[in-house]
Amino acid sequence: MTATTPAAAPGYRARRTLPLRVEARRQLRRRRTLVIGAILALLPFVLVAAFAIGGDPGTRSPGRISLMTTATASGANFAATALFVSAGFLLVVPVALFCGDTVASEASWSSLRYLLAAPVPRARLLLSKLTVGLVFSAAAMLLLPVVALAVGTAAYGWGPLQLPTGGALAPGDAVLRLAVVTGYVFVSQLVTAALAFWLSTVTDAPLGAVGGAVGLTIVGNVLDQVTALGDWRAVLPAHWQFSWADALQPQLEWTGMLQGASVSVSYALVLTALAFRGFARKDVVS
Repeated sequence: MTATTPAAAPGYRARRTLPLRVEARRQLRRRRTLVIGAILALLPFVLVAAFAIGGDPGTRSPGRISLMTTATASGANFAATALFVSAGFLLVVPVALFCGDTVASEASWSSLRYLLAAPVPRARLLLSKLTVGLVFSAAAMLLLPVVALAVGTAAYGWGPLQLPTGGALAPGDAVLRLAVVTGYVFVSQLVTAALAFWLSTVTDAPLGAVGGAVGLTIVGNVLDQVTALGDWRAVLPAHWQFSWADALQPQLEWTGMLQGASVSVSYALVLTALAFRGFARKDVVS
């Protein structure tokens, strides 16, 4: 006997299931979203208090110019310093959280099978959750430098960006360079986002997906410090994570950032494809 495909219900449109605004509203109301936002917004105030207690960082290393020693030179310098101290680890956490606590959280709440029975197509479910996760990750990336620039300007004034390599950028140019830095930091974190998202589709434990993504990112950072690997380190996303420093030069240099972006996007595409492929065949019982 030949099997027949059941007709769709009148008015049913797969692309209209699980609208992005519904998923975004659900994620925005979650406590962890508010906690991450509060931490990122408070970090600049913590740094200002630390500099106030410790004194001018430039006096700690006389004759040596770096982002840290020029942190109090202007609001732009303070924003650049905030990105420098947080890009290596702190900003990894919200990305892993927003993208890793997606599908796995639904499974842990035993609501995943009900979403699919709505019916929400599996590809549509993943696309909606990944899109919202990336949007929230981008918002987290943007929140920190914006707040840092405002707090730094209030504390240290609006002025040129003093460059570690010497010279300075006018305030308007400095804001554009900080935008480039922020954009590159987000692109470099796409591999962490995709890794967390893939893990979220293969486990029912949200902390396992988030922790696994953060842990493997740390492993990548450690491997990048092993100089014995030589040129093999160039295939590690961590090898390029601070290439945004090329934007804080008198002449903007794109080479390192383009290489780092290509590595990160390549890994992200592969991991995302694995997530969609694996979830399409997964037996969902939770």
